[in-house]
Amino acid sequence: MAKRVKLLPQDRGTVLFDVMFEDGSRASNRRVPMDILGGLDGDQPARDLIEKQEAEIAEKAGRPPRAIQSLTRAAKPEPKPARD
Repeated sequence: MAKRVKLLPQDRGTVLFDVMFEDGSRASNRRVPMDILGGLDGDQPARDLIEKQEAEIAEKAGRPPRAIQSLTRAAKPEPKPARD
């Protein structure tokens, strides 16, 4: 039987970001499409997209949106060793 090979987020066309909010909470591995990143704006489009996502999540949860303190790219995951 063939094994399913999982693709890394970079292979799927997304970049992962870790988000720190001003209230001290953290959200890891927020996915952002690669095609909106780069250029002269750097990671600012990612911040805009994550702020929009946070506003939608907060609206559904019935709470005010959290303000983003910092946004950093998540480290690439270590490849898992192949099993026999």
